[in-house]
Amino acid sequence: MFSHLEPYAGDPILSLNEAFQADPRPHKVNLSIGIYFDDAGRIPVLDCVRDAEAQLLVANAPKPYLPMEGSAAMRAEVQKLLFGADSAALREGRIATLQTVGSSGGLKVGADFLKRWLPGSAVWVSDPSWDNHRAMFEGAGVAVHSYPYYDPATGGLRFDAMCDALRGLPAKSVVLLHACCHNPTGVDLSRDQWQALVPILRERELLPYLDIAYQGYGDGITEDAHAIRLFADAGMSFFVANSFSKSMSVYGERAGALSVVCASAAEADLVLGQMKATVRRNYSSPAIHAAGIVSRVLGDPALRQAWEADVAAMRERILAMRQRLHAVLGQRLPGRDFGYFLTQRGMFSYTGLSPAQVDRLRDEFGVYLVRSGRMCVAGLNSGNVERTAEAMAAVLA
Repeated sequence: MFSHLEPYAGDPILSLNEAFQADPRPHKVNLSIGIYFDDAGRIPVLDCVRDAEAQLLVANAPKPYLPMEGSAAMRAEVQKLLFGADSAALREGRIATLQTVGSSGGLKVGADFLKRWLPGSAVWVSDPSWDNHRAMFEGAGVAVHSYPYYDPATGGLRFDAMCDALRGLPAKSVVLLHACCHNPTGVDLSRDQWQALVPILRERELLPYLDIAYQGYGDGITEDAHAIRLFADAGMSFFVANSFSKSMSVYGERAGALSVVCASAAEADLVLGQMKATVRRNYSSPAIHAAGIVSRVLGDPALRQAWEADVAAMRERILAMRQRLHAVLGQRLPGRDFGYFLTQRGMFSYTGLSPAQVDRLRDEFGVYLVRSGRMCVAGLNSGNVERTAEAMAAVLA
């Protein structure tokens, strides 16, 4: 019955992580998978999350199916987190929000929704983007193209080329944008550049689809929502998929959401109804435990304050690793400019390493990167950052 199936080659990042786990070398370094590790190389359990879970256990409440749209408490907290408690769009009821199975679940629900209700619209993603962006939309039957983004010569952004490409897109094209901490490059738009995008997107009648999986890892929890609030205040219609995997260190809970900002409350009701129908055809309803964690951490003032302090500490540790990596590479290769490690933001950086150099890093030094040269900076710590920098200098020399 199934002998005609093609073998699955595996996800390149997850397969690389499996190879890392099988590597017997004691000083191996995993900079491939997008997970935040603390300075001891462990996935942290945040105190605010532990306290929220303790509250859930004490409550000892039943565990019924959540509604298709998810927990009302979590959805309300997500809206305030992303758009601000004083948002006009929120006050006017123009935002339809679902609790989803991670931001990946939100992306998939959004992709299916777009295929059903905007069937002539293609999706445009940055060059490069997270590999699963393309896979999810193509898996929903949506055509996917790319627009210019990363400049390998400078380690920065090709903003003028990006704008030129967007000006040439057909009306109602969907433009996927990383709200902060771009994956895989770490290269973000400045506030002025976000502002410059607004008239282009509006005049061309384009539909932005923002992905924010790393809120708080760039400049701060509120600061990293700048593009979302800018678009909402500009009266634009757009999608936002967000995740708490990194910021609350709850990867396996699959805690995410999908929000759609609409022109009116009536449109938001229509969108929410059809997104619920899309959820029903996918996974029926999201996870109750994830909803309880997120709604308590965001809604309880003491837990919220503790969470914000934890996110700030994670952000500062990543920045310290960037600074140390930059310093050692600058000492070892004084003729090279590694300033991009300081201007890129969040968990990821494009190192500028070629696939052959990445292979050499892995084979000779036990340092694992994705072959594109993407590095998860959060995998560095005080015990491996200098050794990693020395290995990178060796393959770059």
